Amino acid sequence: QVQLVESGGGSEEAGGSLSLSCVLSGRPFTLYAMGWFRQAPGKQREFVAAINRPGHNTAYAPSVKGRFIISRDNARNTVYLQMNRLQPEDTAVYYCAGATGSSYYTRESFYDYWGQGTQVTVTP
Repeated sequence: QVQLVESGGGSEEAGGSLSLSCVLSGRPFTLYAMGWFRQAPGKQREFVAAINRPGHNTAYAPSVKGRFIISRDNARNTVYLQMNRLQPEDTAVYYCAGATGSSYYTRESFYDYWGQGTQVTVTP
């Protein structure tokens, strides 16, 4: 059974940085393309970033491109989201997700497994 556990959320001032981690267990990590999504209060969950299995190809939502970086360490079964120049609009619960497939994926429907989420709060 695949499990995803996020960590690294918290509170930060606007302009600051936070780093999220997500560890996958239960199946080989290299089977999965990985993604980060977020859900702000009163809004639908939205795509943030995605990375393919080897880690060579990535995709970002326009709202975070140039500020956030997704990466993965296949030896550590971990995907990361480095969030820089944070804005109050980045406040949300952040979820990591895993998808079987050879590409990267921006749509929720491609993802089979989800973490429990971690709260990120950005204060003005």
